[in-house]
This record gives sequence, C-alpha cells and structure tokens, in this order.
Amino acid sequence: MPNKYANLFEQVSIGNCTIKNRFAMAPMGPLGLGDAEGGFNQRGIDYYVERAKGGTGLIFTGVTFVDNKVEQHDMPNTPCSTHNPVHFIRTAREMTERIHAYDAKVFLQLSGGFGRVTIPTNLGEHPPVAPSAIPHRWLDKICRPLGVEEIHEIVKQFGKGAYNAKRAGFDGVQIHAVHEGYLIDQFAISLFNNRTDEYGGSLENRLRFAREILEEIKKTCGDDFPVTLRYSVKSFIKDWRVGALPGEEFQEKGRDIEEGLKAAQLLAEYGYDALDVDVGCYDAWWWNHPPMYQKKGLYIPYAKMVKDVVDVPVICAGRMDDPEMASKAVADGACDIVSLGRPLLADPDYVNKLKAGDTASIRPCLSCHEGCMGRIQEYSALNCAVNPQACRERSTRLVPALRKKKVVIVGGGVAGCEAARVLAIRGHEPIVYEKSSALGGNLIPGGTPSFKQDDHALAAWYTHELKKLGVEVHLNTEVGAEDVRKLGADVVIVATGSKPKVFSLGSAPVYPAADVLLGKVTAKQDVAIIGGGLVGCETALWLREQGKNVTIVEALPKILAVNAPLCHANSEMLAALIPFKGIRTVTSAKATGYDGSTLQVETADGVQSIKADTVILAVGYTSENELYNQLRDEVPEIHLLGDARRVANIMYAIWDAYEVASHIE
Repeated sequence: MPNKYANLFEQVSIGNCTIKNRFAMAPMGPLGLGDAEGGFNQRGIDYYVERAKGGTGLIFTGVTFVDNKVEQHDMPNTPCSTHNPVHFIRTAREMTERIHAYDAKVFLQLSGGFGRVTIPTNLGEHPPVAPSAIPHRWLDKICRPLGVEEIHEIVKQFGKGAYNAKRAGFDGVQIHAVHEGYLIDQFAISLFNNRTDEYGGSLENRLRFAREILEEIKKTCGDDFPVTLRYSVKSFIKDWRVGALPGEEFQEKGRDIEEGLKAAQLLAEYGYDALDVDVGCYDAWWWNHPPMYQKKGLYIPYAKMVKDVVDVPVICAGRMDDPEMASKAVADGACDIVSLGRPLLADPDYVNKLKAGDTASIRPCLSCHEGCMGRIQEYSALNCAVNPQACRERSTRLVPALRKKKVVIVGGGVAGCEAARVLAIRGHEPIVYEKSSALGGNLIPGGTPSFKQDDHALAAWYTHELKKLGVEVHLNTEVGAEDVRKLGADVVIVATGSKPKVFSLGSAPVYPAADVLLGKVTAKQDVAIIGGGLVGCETALWLREQGKNVTIVEALPKILAVNAPLCHANSEMLAALIPFKGIRTVTSAKATGYDGSTLQVETADGVQSIKADTVILAVGYTSENELYNQLRDEVPEIHLLGDARRVANIMYAIWDAYEVASHIE
C-alpha cells in the first residue's frame, strides 16, 4: 500500500549532498551535550544518533560557537570546533559515523555569536557585543560595538570551524545566522546596525558579514561543501524589546518582507546552498519559538515567498508536525525540506512511524517549551517535557525487569499512564484504575481550547500505547483503601491527581475552571475569572474567542506572576494576547462578594463592581492524597506520583513517573 505522504519520502539534495527523505531535524541549542573541551559528550552523540536511527534524513546540530575570543563563552557550554580541534574531531567523528550508518546526513550549525541577545545565564561577566552601541535584549546594558578586526577574526574562525567539521565527517554546515536577531542578523538589520563603515549602511554592506563568512568557508572547504543559512525573512519588531502579535497591525522596525526577500535573493546569489526559513526576532521571540498560541505551520507562507524568488532549496520548520500540512507544503512548492525540532525531541522515531503509517504511535509535542527552551533559558539544559529520555538516551535506557510484579496504579492521569507504559515495556504487570470515563486526567479539561489540542493528542497517545502494550485499564472505577488491599499487588502507585480549589463568594454559585472547560457548566456572556495564572489566562483567551466579555481578577500586581510557563516565549505571548484580545485585567485585587450579576472586588483604589453573570475560579489545585495516606504505612512498596504528590505541571508528572517506574525491580 503506497504511503499517504509519499512526497515527504522523496530524495532531495542540498548542493552535492543527497538526503534520503525530506525531513530534517531542526537545530536546537545543545546545552548539556558538549564536554569541557568543546567536543560532543556521550549524551550529545546518543541524542543525535537516536534521531538518525528514527528515520530523519538530515540532522542539524544545535548551535556551536566558532569564536571564544571576541564574544567569550564559558566552557563547557556547547561544542566548539575551534577550541580544541583534535578533541572535537575525535568526538564528532564517532557521532557522524554512527549517524551515517543509518543513511542519514548531518550538518554542524556554526554560530557567529549572540551579540545583544545572549541569554544572561550564559553571559557571565563578559560584556555583550553588537554591531553598534545598542541596548541588550534582556539586561539593562548597552552593548560594545565590534571593531573591524574583530569581525575579520570571527570570519576567519568560521573557516577553521567548517574545516574541522568537514574533517570530523559532517556533510555540510549551517550558519547561525541572519536569523532571530543573533549577531550576524544584528549586522543585517538597520535598527541594530548604525555603522558608517563597510559593514553598515546599504543592505549589501549589512550582509557583508554573512557574505564573507560564506566565502571563507568555501575557500577552506571547497565549493562542493554545502553551506546553508538560518534565515528570518521578517522580524515582527514593533519597538525595542516589543514584538507584534499575529494579526496585529504595526509598523515594522526590523526587517520587512520587501527587504527580506531582496536579502534572500542576495544570499542565494552569494552562494548559500539552502535557506532555512522562519520569521521573528528575540524582540518578538514567540515567532522564532512558537508556543501553542501560534498556529501550526506558521512559517509556510513566508517560506513560499522565499521559494518563489530563490533557486536554492528552502527548509521550513515551525510546528510542522501535522504530516498532512507538511505534505501539502512540499506539494505546493512552499518548501523542499520539512524541519522538525520539538516533535523530534518528543518522539525521535517520528519519521519511521510516519513511513510505516503508524501515526497513532507518534508521541505529540505540546509546544509547551517546558523541557526544551524553558530549561535552556533557566538551567542551560536541553530536555523534553513529554519524553524523559530526550538528551539522556543512554542513562535512562529501560532495562527489562528481573521479576514480573503486579503493580496497581490508582489514577489514569499523565503520571499514572506514564508509569503504566514504562512498567509494561519493562515486563511488569500494571493495572490502572481510573474513576472517570477516560484516561488523561487534567489533559482533558486543559486540552479543550483549540490552541491546546495537543493535550488531547497526548491523552489519545497514552490510551493507544497502553492498549498496544496490553495494559489492563478499568475506567469509571473508583477504588478505596480496602479495594487496594484486596487486589494483592506487589507494588501500589497512587496517582490520584488534584482537585481545584474552590470557595464561596456569597449566595450565587461560582465554578472551577475545569467544570467550564469540561462543559459541565456553560459560561454566559459576562465572565469574571478569579486567578490570573496559566489556567485563568488560557481559560480567558478561550472564552474570549467565543465572543464572551471577560475580566481577570488577580491578587498579585500582574498576571502570570506565578504558575506561568517556564519559557518566556510562551508567557510573554500569552500576557500580550490578553489585552490584545480585549480581555480586561484587574490586578492587586481581591474578590469579596458575588450576587449573581455583580462581582465586588477590593483594590488599592477602593471597591470595584464588575458586571458578571458567570464567575470562574482559577486559583490553583490541592493534592488528592488521602488514599496514599491510608495505605502508606501498610503497603511495603508504595509510591505517590503526579499532582497527588506535588501540584506541578505535565512535565514533572511524566518525569517523576518515568523515574519511579523505570526502577521498580
């Protein structure tokens, strides 16, 4: 039977490099994947090889630095092909040889530096650099302009870095980038580049840095060594540190589409062998790192614009995990290669599963950024919220159980499901008891808004996986302590989740957000939501999309002050969407009474009356751990997981469950 997405499995070429299918792994910062001498550590090697094993035709590594002199980077940070070339080649050669065994290709991404967008945790004591004396993106600092000799030094290092990459067995390199407002892009954008020398002024001068890098690499590695470029065709900058939202009318202060297409033509003329296209800038970084609030395939229209004006292959990423959409993008001539970043963190076997027609087995990415960009930003570590093995494939490899144990799992939320999945793979006998009619727990109400559809996809994936593994699941079954005692389990896992916090505001009823999201309660026209954390803001956005008048009442001075997404791309976009969509917020406020039509709220300016025919509570959750407390002293091996142990997020529910289930002997 022919594959439904056959065009995604056609061969494609970048320069003289032939790739077995149209799938690439998008570059993602390899924080934690390098060693102290700038090589790839075992984690990094295993991580990239696993994606090649999973069928991906072309692997782009995450960013690696070529220069540690002009813009200093504390080692170890990421791999670096110029820091200790002999060591880099030795470690990278092991990786490229293993990748090639799966008939996959691998390009090393080489960075010219971060400039004004250096993540503060990676900056250390070194002053940030830039083309001109411009404000840093995150810190209250003015950057130091680069001298011409420093630019020449970086260019020279690109040649050396690419030469070492070629020796290490890489099939090409990608330049990072005239993209997202990194250092080379800062030179290319007039807002950031106020220079009056040969690197400033005209578009050609502003692209001179990118051109000289390419020429240096071709000189050292030969014209037949492929060099691709990460490229943002439009910046979406409203002002310094202020980005535009989808559908917003604004004056572009960065690179507009007209200049973006002209620059793309010039870059192709200079000799770049492919353009890896997106849009955005760190001042509007919810475009380059799209949260769930961005639509899937958001870069496709921009990739098509570039594809129409250049004669080199175009690569397109950006929530491209819907194979129907990806196949259509290729068929419509929008791109030549589909690039998957976070989806390959979530499931390294995505491509092989798609080729086999087994789409139900593909573990979905939630676009939550919790395990990837958020952890890079805060902890300099790349991982994945839904895949605990990402970037630690060897250390977390599952080992078959020596003795089969009967494990009773009470609760079929993400923690219970992940524990059951891991236990079944290892050869244990998990039995799941869930009091509701479906697996998934808080994924069910959480996935109700259209922008959270992947939460439901994850619940469906767990349901599919447990069925495939033959796990015994009892739905609509609430069990108590005596029931558990009678089951005769070797191990008991309590994953009973949490319940929404509720309180009364008077005679009129108020409802937890989950009841509204689940359809148990229908919100009327004028809605007040008490609580401006993640649940409150997402519920507000969902109700506003239905045409409701929505007011958020938050006790703290601002919304998303607590329980916000770890990644600022998510939290900043959500915070910006609230006023943009016409949702009113009342902060530093306390709701004191509700009579069915008016909510009374105390603020520093006095009491406000808010018109409301529906009041929703989104003030957090309380752990449901009563069953555990009843059994903890009498069951020899018992574990408490998920929200029942500590109210947190999906990532920690999955990670903790994986940790415990992988070590039950």
